[in-house]
Amino acid sequence: MARMFGTDGVRGVAGTELTIELAMKLGQAGAYVLTKEKAHQPTIIVGCDTRISGDMLANALMAGICSVGANAVYMGVMPTPAIAYLTRKHKVDAGVVISASHNPMEFNGIKFFNGEGYKLSDELEDEIERLIENGMKDVPLPLGSGIGRISYRFDAREEYVFFMKKTVPVDLSGMKIVIDCAEGASHYTAVETLKGLGANLVAIHTNPDGTNINANCGSTHMDELRARVVYEKADLGIAFDGDADRMLAVDEKGNIVDGDQVMAIIGNEMKKNGTLKKDTIVGTVMSNLGFTLMGKEYGIHIEQTKVGDRYVLENMRENGYNIGGEQSGHIIFLDENTTGDGLLSALHLLEVIVKTKKPLSELASIMEVLPQALVNAKVPNHKKEKFMDYPEIAQAVHDLENKFAGEGRVLIRPSGTEPLVRVMIEGKNQEEISKDAQSLADLIMRNVL
Repeated sequence: MARMFGTDGVRGVAGTELTIELAMKLGQAGAYVLTKEKAHQPTIIVGCDTRISGDMLANALMAGICSVGANAVYMGVMPTPAIAYLTRKHKVDAGVVISASHNPMEFNGIKFFNGEGYKLSDELEDEIERLIENGMKDVPLPLGSGIGRISYRFDAREEYVFFMKKTVPVDLSGMKIVIDCAEGASHYTAVETLKGLGANLVAIHTNPDGTNINANCGSTHMDELRARVVYEKADLGIAFDGDADRMLAVDEKGNIVDGDQVMAIIGNEMKKNGTLKKDTIVGTVMSNLGFTLMGKEYGIHIEQTKVGDRYVLENMRENGYNIGGEQSGHIIFLDENTTGDGLLSALHLLEVIVKTKKPLSELASIMEVLPQALVNAKVPNHKKEKFMDYPEIAQAVHDLENKFAGEGRVLIRPSGTEPLVRVMIEGKNQEEISKDAQSLADLIMRNVL
């Protein structure tokens, strides 16, 4: 049986894979595992992105939370990093976000934060999963006055906006910025923060209707933002994903600046200021080879982990590093927040632009982005881990690794959140690597049925 938790919580199509029954069980088991050692009646805060299924799943989840004697506080639409921050600030016992991040509208997900605002360890997730599989056996369900209550707070987003402006109080007066909020959770917080810091702001995709989140907008669909930045003669563009835990940028010429480049720009400035702990940035195996070469040139060690921000965070905490993230724009500033924070990343990038008085295109040239081809092979979710069991696929992967050895690299891995196998090839010739990546993805889809 496949593991219930992926790299970013439990995900699936809302109503079929992620059902209200599963949401309720996750509320029960999650609340019990995270609060069973507490002497007081626990409190768990809950937020969601703008998907139409968010309220449905939140209510089922909170019913489960209350059934084991914990209180739930529903905060409505909130960025994922805001829930992590508020969990810590208010010293509650846990936080939960209902979101499928950058995924299409029909998907949703449930991810937990512990009382310190960190995502859960594999061990805690496995304990939650075992409880659900065992039908909550031996878990006491209180009666009468022991049942938890649900309360509602829809003003807490202002606390997050205040925290952002206080954490990076950069003066954005005179800067023209286009932001794409992906019809998602940043549609209020990002706008209020950047306007509050003085930016001349052009905000697009800020009218969520429950069904339009990530639809041809946000950090996974950036063509409109690129064109708008050039049309507006803006200094830069900023794109968030649905739950605002990641951010990508667009320079004044309309070129995309990815997460590796953003970390290179900010990390280099931190090194100059003496604030880059151990002169290290944590990336993943998906980081562009140019990122590593940049590090060698500027005296910055680039640590690599498995794909997934949880593994980046784990490495940062174990080794005392303070910046890390992914090419996708999921960047963690551990001195300030406990999870990827798109708005915080944007503010730190803006801070460097203001301080250096350099355009983003010049700052982004700190690293050369080597050509990469990334193609997704759609496969059944329960088979995505087994693609290398097929001899024809294993041989094709082996042949490609030999072909690109020394002049690039090949990385094939199952997605942690979607029914996909991701094929990535890095090399010198874009046309060649794109053709090879597509051929391998087609082979995987033909075989893994």
